[in-house]
Amino acid sequence: MSTTRFLTGITTTGTPHLGNYVGSIRPSVAASRAPGVQSFYFLADYHALIKCEDPARIQRSTLEIAASWLAAGLDPERVTFYRQSDIPETTELTWLLTCVTGKGLLNRAHAYKAAQDKNAAAGREPDDGVTAGLFMYPVLMGADILIFNAHKVPVGRDQIQHIEMARDMAASFNHLYGEHFTLPEAAIDEHVATLPGLDGRKMSKSYDNTIPLFSSREQLRKLIGGILTDSRAPGEPKEAEGSALFQIYQAFATPEETEALRKHYAEGIAWGDAKQMLFERIDRDVAPLRARYEDLIAHPEKIEQTLLAGAERARQIATPFVRTLRAAVGLRSLAQGATAPKTAKTTKAALPSFKQYREADGQFYFKFVAADGRLLLQSTGFAAPKDAGQAIARLQQQGEGALSGLLAPVEGVLPQDVAAALQQLAEAANS
Repeated sequence: MSTTRFLTGITTTGTPHLGNYVGSIRPSVAASRAPGVQSFYFLADYHALIKCEDPARIQRSTLEIAASWLAAGLDPERVTFYRQSDIPETTELTWLLTCVTGKGLLNRAHAYKAAQDKNAAAGREPDDGVTAGLFMYPVLMGADILIFNAHKVPVGRDQIQHIEMARDMAASFNHLYGEHFTLPEAAIDEHVATLPGLDGRKMSKSYDNTIPLFSSREQLRKLIGGILTDSRAPGEPKEAEGSALFQIYQAFATPEETEALRKHYAEGIAWGDAKQMLFERIDRDVAPLRARYEDLIAHPEKIEQTLLAGAERARQIATPFVRTLRAAVGLRSLAQGATAPKTAKTTKAALPSFKQYREADGQFYFKFVAADGRLLLQSTGFAAPKDAGQAIARLQQQGEGALSGLLAPVEGVLPQDVAAALQQLAEAANS
């Protein structure tokens, strides 16, 4: 059986809550036990520096998140569990990728565009408050993925762009220096569970409506008691659909338990009794994990030992790989001579290519990329992938003029550059 490498990063800027457990921790731990899977889980503390400037918060969050995943059953003997900052090869690879990544690609990153839009709305300069760290965030993420040649990266739809960008970086490097990187793919779970928070909105630190995963028993009871409900009195039938309390219960209960609560709703269960049922059901699952979590928090040296062991395992892969990459780009011993490694260039000529993708706005786009990775054409949005595909076909058949009005200009690209690339693609198809 072939092995598929999965890689998951966890940003260390907060305390895990029930929504994190249901939507990410629990399914990820289960997936890590599947046969034929090699899993890498890392605490993205370098990424955290972009969002948080409180050193104590970052350190505490790293401790809490590591303890949460280990308490939830992540087996460091089965997976590679490490801290991002313990892998210096990642930052070296970030620079190698920076040197093959177009600024235009980074200009289109969602986080950077969102920061500029926010500034525009406030009447400020476009880059006001934007750090180079925020701007370069996608390159560091690309390095995280490519350092282990991950095949699959589980992400939400809002993160697909980062995987596409990592693929672009890998393709550009491969074109210049030989086939070193696997092109990663986004692994999207369309059924990721999201929990409502105390106020009914999505449970999120941004809304300050979370229930910490490892609250004490009494704190858990108190927080559940504060979940927003309607004014229907005991004995009055209640609607399960749209009830935050019911949705949270359903995420922990068996189908039989869920149906029993639905029946209680129809019979007019009192909100206090429903909240007690929810408390007991969650505590039944979380209590044994809480004991393990509290032990780990009390003995941070255990977590440190686990993370360092994971880093050592990770570096057994990363160190020789970066050594190979250094040689590929020419950073090698002078005694080695000027002959490039045999893997440095492929004999097959690279060709321009079209790349289709979906943005966070739900629309479909394509771009036309030169053989050296330069962006030649960027489309505007299409409602369906079929429409984007038909537009590409027309462009190949009729040339750039076929899509007037559907292409966003690319700075520095001349019409003859596009025509030459299209001609090169046509000649390859006919050869």
